[in-house]
Amino acid sequence: MNTKELIQAINDNKLNDTFALLYGEAKLELNKARYIEAIKEFETLYGECEVSLFSVPGRSEISGNHTDHNHGRVIAASIDLDIIAVASKRDDMTVSVTSKGFDPDNVDIANRVVNASDFGKSSALIMGVADGFAKDGFNIGGYNAYTTSNVFKGSGLSSSAAFEVMIGNIFNHFYNEGKIENSRIAMISQYSENVFFGKPCGLMDQMACAVGGFINIDFADKSNPVIRTPDFDLTSYGYSLCIVNTGGNHTDLTDDYAAVPAEMKAVASYFGREVLGDITEEEVVSAIPALREKYGDRAVLRALHFIDENKRVDEQVACLSENDLEGFFKGVMASGDSSFKLLQNIFTTKNPAEQGLTLALDLTKRALSGKNAAWRVHGGGFAGTIQAFVPNECVEDYKRYIEKVFGEGNCHILMVRTKGAIML
Repeated sequence: MNTKELIQAINDNKLNDTFALLYGEAKLELNKARYIEAIKEFETLYGECEVSLFSVPGRSEISGNHTDHNHGRVIAASIDLDIIAVASKRDDMTVSVTSKGFDPDNVDIANRVVNASDFGKSSALIMGVADGFAKDGFNIGGYNAYTTSNVFKGSGLSSSAAFEVMIGNIFNHFYNEGKIENSRIAMISQYSENVFFGKPCGLMDQMACAVGGFINIDFADKSNPVIRTPDFDLTSYGYSLCIVNTGGNHTDLTDDYAAVPAEMKAVASYFGREVLGDITEEEVVSAIPALREKYGDRAVLRALHFIDENKRVDEQVACLSENDLEGFFKGVMASGDSSFKLLQNIFTTKNPAEQGLTLALDLTKRALSGKNAAWRVHGGGFAGTIQAFVPNECVEDYKRYIEKVFGEGNCHILMVRTKGAIML
């Protein structure tokens, strides 16, 4: 359809079933208006033409904090916050992407080179995804796209991963007949972020955004991660997933993030291995005197966190499979405690005066203790957000309580969506 026809189709409720699947009935009208606005913005920028609609969700890490980059195990879920795109094919090799509030990124994907001066720029992500597609033998070509996202940056909900997957999502449907598995697009997106964007991230964020629903991922073989989709509906248990934005951001935290996998891998190198995935607790504990001297205490603590967290993921998956919500929540709390004490990603030592995550976790404990709830740091940590599993009857009280400190609109009540990266 062209832009005018697509707007009419939305107004005529022809996409209602899809919107309800992605966002729930309660957010149906809100998202219809959101898509119409995006189509109009695209038309202003690129003119009236044949277009397609795309969506890629953000993600919430459920367990497995900072384990994927060392070939560990995680539980994650896609959520009903997403990046959407209105896009049309071009007849050249330029990808032009205009994100709401930003100038266009116009990238010549025929000439793909890594440029350190472009590290941290969205144009580098576009270039990197295109290069990953080409290296894997897939087709690429030019397109125009307008994107808008409600996956807020610095949230631990993976705004950058959703953007990368979106670039690949459009390549997939425009030039590869939609035949590329979303898990493959996730791997290409990680390649883009590592090589072209200059951020040494793991694969969990991209995989969770791309695949959809609750997923358990074992990264023991990173070229072929094992993906399972536990049959778990949080809403049916009478709970909501609340993400609290503490007002911090991820600016200048690249070094903090990079230090986590680097220190874990340093410990692994002591045993002649590249990652911690196949190193046992007994090996680490027996070598602690030498590890402390060579790499420092924090590296040892982070290695122990990795080992314990891997065990917890398996235990939590088993709990979900057995409908043992209390056991699952116990794992959530233990994961948060380990992240605080061993992993140490609750605040950055560059700015110890800012400890929004620490404050949010303590306030959540005060609000939810005794209510069969669970909470922990969310995402990469150091700044940004916490997550809380809150009984539905307590959600509004909790939201009011926590927003008195962190501001109205900073407690996000989410649902888990079953669809990952799609063309509508």
